[in-house]
Amino acid sequence: MPRARLRVDLSPDTWVHAVSTAHPEATLRVLAALSEGRTGVGLLDVLGVTDALLDAMRDQRGVTALDVLARDDERALLRFETSQPLLLQSAHASGVPLELPVTVRDGTATLRVTAPRERLRALRDQFERDGLAPRVEAVSPSTPDGSVLTDRQREILERAVELGYYETPRRVTLSDLAADLGVAKSTLSETLHRAESTLVRRHLDVR
Repeated sequence: MPRARLRVDLSPDTWVHAVSTAHPEATLRVLAALSEGRTGVGLLDVLGVTDALLDAMRDQRGVTALDVLARDDERALLRFETSQPLLLQSAHASGVPLELPVTVRDGTATLRVTAPRERLRALRDQFERDGLAPRVEAVSPSTPDGSVLTDRQREILERAVELGYYETPRRVTLSDLAADLGVAKSTLSETLHRAESTLVRRHLDVR
């Protein structure tokens, strides 16, 4: 069964688009979410949090409740309620469960789903009907035989990409990434090297 990575341009009418585009330096990760009808509740991990970002969330009509559960200088864990759970509604309507976390940065959500191809097409079509602009970036097998990385290697690489470790110039350092993941810098360096080596060898078909 295929596993797809999608980028979805969010509707400008939504609170998450307004907040994330006004604060493009912040990364919003939805860690947990559920919806009932037209309301939703979730846990949000915000990297690059500021007082202005929190105030912007509170000012949004689509955010009906916001609680700061934990916070330090760079990061906050939030519980929020919303009247605009569009991604969840689209996924529910198409019969495709979203895999968390869903990452939002500068008006675009990055998410992963595992479903038959016809369901992936149904999800894409539903996103478009709901005023969202989806792009399928990658499709790969979801079986163990189809993966060349361990789950931990994939998790670390995906987080590195999300935070801009592989951008030029880098948005985060190796130390920043290690702190975000809660691992030692030396451990992270070794894990990245092994994962990168595996991917390069697979791409070049070198054993």
